Amino acid sequence: MVFTETDIKLKDGRNALFRSPTVDDAEEMLKFIIKASEETDFLMKFPEEYADFTLEQEKAFIRGSYDNKNQLMIACQVDGRIAGNCQITFRTGMKDRHRATVAIALLQEFWNLGIGTRMFEEMIRVAKERGGVLQIELDFVEGNKRARALYEKMGFRIVGVKPDAIRMRDGSFVNEYMMVKKL
Repeated sequence: MVFTETDIKLKDGRNALFRSPTVDDAEEMLKFIIKASEETDFLMKFPEEYADFTLEQEKAFIRGSYDNKNQLMIACQVDGRIAGNCQITFRTGMKDRHRATVAIALLQEFWNLGIGTRMFEEMIRVAKERGGVLQIELDFVEGNKRARALYEKMGFRIVGVKPDAIRMRDGSFVNEYMMVKKL
């Protein structure tokens, strides 16, 4: 799916552009996710796990999202740079097509500007417009208080826990929580 470009005003007065990433963004998108994973332990991969991910693979991933009617990616661009990214993926089976899954990441310097809230508003809007989607789901890592607060603000509620689902660098384990928002 392709997202229609949307300008938003940030809390600090700057403008941001929400749009679908293009293959021309592939290198910056790859750098973005590596930097985001360096800034927090709450994303699902460590930065070095992207070492074998090539620019061509990123381009193919982006290209593949254009024609995929069951997936939408939105990149947030601020001052000409990728500041954040989110994705909604719609399930397609007869038993689960009423569900969609979302994921989001923002660079630390762009926290507290309203980007996360606006990204969720757009993903929720897209899910409602699609029709037939009754719930949106996400997972978050124990200890990610900022994300949890955002998710709860957007109407998500914890519905389950995967004990010891994430192993941290120091060898300790943390839980992963499942959240659902009913539409």
